[in-house]
Amino acid sequence: MSKDFLSDDFLLDSNQAIDLYAKYASPLPILDYHNHLSPKDVAENRKFNNLTEAWLEGDHYKWRAMRINGFDEKYCTGDAPPDEKFLAWAKTVPQTLLNPLYHWTHLELKRYFGIDTLLNQHTAIEIYQQASFLLQNETFSTQALLSKMKVEVICTTDDPADDLRYHQQFAKQSVAFKMYPTFRPDKSYSTEDPIAYNSYLEKLSTTAKISIDSIEDLLQALKNRIDFFDSLGCRASDHGLQYLYFDDECLLNAPNIFKKIRNGSHLSLLERNQLQAAVLLNLCRLYHAKNWSQQFHLGASRNNNSRIFKKLGADTGHDSIGDFQQAIGLSKFLDRLDQTSQLAQTVLYNLNPADNEVFATMISNFSDGSVPGKIQWGSAWWFNDQIDGMEKQLRTLSLMGLLSRFVGMVTDSRSFLSFPRHEYFRRILCNFVGNEMDRGRIPNDISLAGELVQKVCYYNTKNYFRF
Repeated sequence: MSKDFLSDDFLLDSNQAIDLYAKYASPLPILDYHNHLSPKDVAENRKFNNLTEAWLEGDHYKWRAMRINGFDEKYCTGDAPPDEKFLAWAKTVPQTLLNPLYHWTHLELKRYFGIDTLLNQHTAIEIYQQASFLLQNETFSTQALLSKMKVEVICTTDDPADDLRYHQQFAKQSVAFKMYPTFRPDKSYSTEDPIAYNSYLEKLSTTAKISIDSIEDLLQALKNRIDFFDSLGCRASDHGLQYLYFDDECLLNAPNIFKKIRNGSHLSLLERNQLQAAVLLNLCRLYHAKNWSQQFHLGASRNNNSRIFKKLGADTGHDSIGDFQQAIGLSKFLDRLDQTSQLAQTVLYNLNPADNEVFATMISNFSDGSVPGKIQWGSAWWFNDQIDGMEKQLRTLSLMGLLSRFVGMVTDSRSFLSFPRHEYFRRILCNFVGNEMDRGRIPNDISLAGELVQKVCYYNTKNYFRF
């Protein structure tokens, strides 16, 4: 029997899956422990002028699709008028059929604006005007949009050199949800470009109120910022890396390597890896002391198009899955921290699905019984946060680890309209578990399965990050 698109049983193939979603997953609030939302937009309770601002601004998923569909850059990151940008997106949407963008687009229109009409070039003007009109209302401000989705916590992604003024501003407000910073120190060990690196260190020096002339100074500056982030409720760090590296010479060689790049010299790949590992190792020890969790996003090949990178910068939709070796360096790095009992709670995300089994088995190596699910394999990330990628991750984790201890979904998004992605994940999770019940592979016990679903959707995250 065929189903209607986006009906109540969307993505749910069995009666058990439908019951799990309706009774156990859907009512739960959202804890979004990793995203790239603007703290300024949250603190100032921004209202968007139109749907293009709210939907296309900063969304490189949509930009990629529009470029593939033949639209010029002016409709993505350029200076085309907002309504023309939206029309370009509307013309692209029908071409995304069978891509998760098609699902997300219509879920977002329906959940935020109550719009059931399919978006295409013929319906674009009506939808644009209707949604843009609603966005002028106070009930569609950034804070209201988050509350509409039952969001309890958001954790933004913040550089150590950020003064966190908007987090301080928000902390003084009486708002139904919480916003915490997340410590993202990538620029403190990204040494490919000596000029850019030294420029960043000057900025960090100013914010941390310390002259950075040695690696010891750098680590002290980062500690100062960790203390400040912690004072504003920070629960976690985050790191975006191709891979983790460690060797026994890292800590010994790091001081001289740092002096070399501080003097403006280029580093070899080995030197870059060793300096990065030394800084990270010391940072991870500080996270452990603060009882933070640490997140590692591994495996992205970023900024592949050098011509566009020079023109537009990073995070514009020119990144892809990388094929880096992950297991050896990851194991050595985590083991070094574990040797001195300084391995914090850790969430590992992999971008290459070929590494699924590597990550699913790696997390068990460093679970020590101190806390349930201490080392996590994070939610299917970026190019994997679609039906196939999520199902593969859930299947592999359930077979090689404990799905019941999984901390679940994040939006990893820059869009305030992205929170139906939690619904998307919850439906896929309930379908996965419900279908296993329907096939007789697990007991047909709705309360037993429902407890697992609730843990993965909400309670594991709440306990893990101390929300």
